[in-house]
Amino acid sequence: MNKNHQITQNDRELALVTSGQPCSDGAGVQLTRLIGHNELTMLDPFLLLDVFQSDKLQEFTGGFPSHPHRGFETVTYMLAGHMRHKDNVGNEGVISANGVQWMTAGRGIVHSEVPEQESGLLKGLQLWVNLPKEHKMTAPCYQEFSAEKITIETRDDGGEIKVISGKTNNGTAGVIVNNYVKPTYLQITLPKNASFEQNITIGDNAFIYVIFGRIDIGKTKKKLNENQLGILTDGTNVNISCLTDTSFLLISAAPLNEPVVRGGPFVMNTKTEVMQAFSDLQNNCF
Repeated sequence: MNKNHQITQNDRELALVTSGQPCSDGAGVQLTRLIGHNELTMLDPFLLLDVFQSDKLQEFTGGFPSHPHRGFETVTYMLAGHMRHKDNVGNEGVISANGVQWMTAGRGIVHSEVPEQESGLLKGLQLWVNLPKEHKMTAPCYQEFSAEKITIETRDDGGEIKVISGKTNNGTAGVIVNNYVKPTYLQITLPKNASFEQNITIGDNAFIYVIFGRIDIGKTKKKLNENQLGILTDGTNVNISCLTDTSFLLISAAPLNEPVVRGGPFVMNTKTEVMQAFSDLQNNCF
């Protein structure tokens, strides 16, 4: 019998909970690193997850001046405020609250990300998603959608699911198309005592980040609180109960299971490839 036919549905549970590590990046932007620190170096294919949140201008005004990338994708999802993006080939735009930019850096791009505001709350997340070896040198491209273009599934309990990529159990599809790791990226906002279930491809790595509120997960009912990230065990689905009014992200994707060699803004498969990236940057080949 095929192994896949022997798999029975089972709940994913919480395997690891982290509150991340405070740090600064760019021109002194204060943020919390949830993936990409000593406790959680990566979760294949996720290389890094940063959350930035502040209403103090001095903590974010400098943004992220021009810097290069090669070999992976950056996903910027804004929850409040505005972030202006520019790159070295003339692309420019503003990512505003509840908008998303999925940038495939591929063979190389130089860009900047600078807050487009002088007051108020700036809040968002940036996720780095690895590219498979055969696509690391693909041409750079963008998928960018404002809030009104992101698919929303409404629920009978008054909750909603913003579907950035992947599909809900009801078949609502996201706006982002990614055939490299087939990601699911959902923001689920629910009232107290609501429950939520989502199928996840077995073998995919998955995590939950709680934007606000408190939830429990799976049959063990382990708790996940506001601003915490929880890594899920393997399984075919996740069941969540809301202990308060809650909003959280559920993100999953297929692991690449390839060597990962980092060199600052470059993520390749070998050290030689990373050194080549630095050489190409110095020779204006991006």
